[in-house]
Amino acid sequence: MVHRLFRAGRGVCAALVVVAAVLGSTLPSAFAEDAKTGDKPPGQEPAKETQKVDEYAEAQHEIAGPAGNPECVWLGRRVVGLLWRDDLDTAFRHLDLYDRFGCPSAHIQSSFRCIILHGNGIDPKVADSLNGRVQACWINPTNPAPPPAAATPPAAAANPPNSH
Repeated sequence: MVHRLFRAGRGVCAALVVVAAVLGSTLPSAFAEDAKTGDKPPGQEPAKETQKVDEYAEAQHEIAGPAGNPECVWLGRRVVGLLWRDDLDTAFRHLDLYDRFGCPSAHIQSSFRCIILHGNGIDPKVADSLNGRVQACWINPTNPAPPPAAATPPAAAANPPNSH
């Protein structure tokens, strides 16, 4: 009886050794492939990073007080965007962090009021329209920058109306 237990145990151990050897040989190569696919062309990453830094620098320059701090800008803009999209649970979780960093809750309120009053040009299918409006309202909630002008269709510009 004891002999059978040892034989079964030896078989289980041998199976575990084989599984460990197979996993050990495939996991490092899988991680190497993930690292290779995560690499981005060198021209794309710095430009995006510079744009983010510029947004935070602009906010810090334009907004006096803690609402211009990068962490307040980052969290606050997300809270306002989430409120606009009716994702209240996530917005409240972000708002808890916003408060924890000592950011002013009055700025969230005024920025969200700005979005409500000036949000008629937000296209829900275009993410940048909401992000641009949130950025403009965050920088100046009382008088936000106008939304970018829509480009005129090429056919209308090429064919001037006839005057008869």
